[in-house]
Amino acid sequence: MNIHNFSEGNSILNQFIAEIRDTGIQKDSMRFRRNIERIGEILSYEMSKSLTYHIKTVKTPLGSKEMSLPVDNLVLCSVLRAGLPLHQGMLNYFDGAENAFISAFRHHRGDADAFEVIVKYFAAPSLENKILVLTDPMLATGKTLENVLNALKDHGKPKQIHIISVIGSKEGIAHVKQVFPENTHLWIATIDAELNAKGYILPGIGDAGDLAFGEKL
Repeated sequence: MNIHNFSEGNSILNQFIAEIRDTGIQKDSMRFRRNIERIGEILSYEMSKSLTYHIKTVKTPLGSKEMSLPVDNLVLCSVLRAGLPLHQGMLNYFDGAENAFISAFRHHRGDADAFEVIVKYFAAPSLENKILVLTDPMLATGKTLENVLNALKDHGKPKQIHIISVIGSKEGIAHVKQVFPENTHLWIATIDAELNAKGYILPGIGDAGDLAFGEKL
């Protein structure tokens, strides 16, 4: 797996990451969603540098200009509900992409720390020979992305897979590296070292879905 970890350099991305971590700023759910969206925009821009480009002639009112433009067919697939702001950030840049959505959630039996990831809702176009971009803001254990990958297998074989994530754990990234194709690219804003007993990233940000859209029952 090719890992692009943007916390290894300094950029304005650090500001947005700091704000989604800050417990005071987190109380503003609209700002939280917008920051996740902006992170999605930055990671989309960086990912765009790896796509295939061809020279095309663009006509202007005063002439024409040859330009190098992307030609890949992209499918953006987001995990509901936490992935929606990140998905929107990507759509702001890849507005011609096709879209897929999948619901994947953790099911804890009683108060046990162990959990299984359950996939229920799923809608996607054909992935055959396209660029599949999986978006999940929190790459914790990696089990959600593994289950999403398994659910997508009947929709065609993508030409390449990219993963866009905001915060990941070292353990989760190691798991994804094992189960995804070798030429997969991971574009991630920052990486934290640990998971707690329930599989949440430390120090992380908490529950991204709750912070973006409110607490669930």
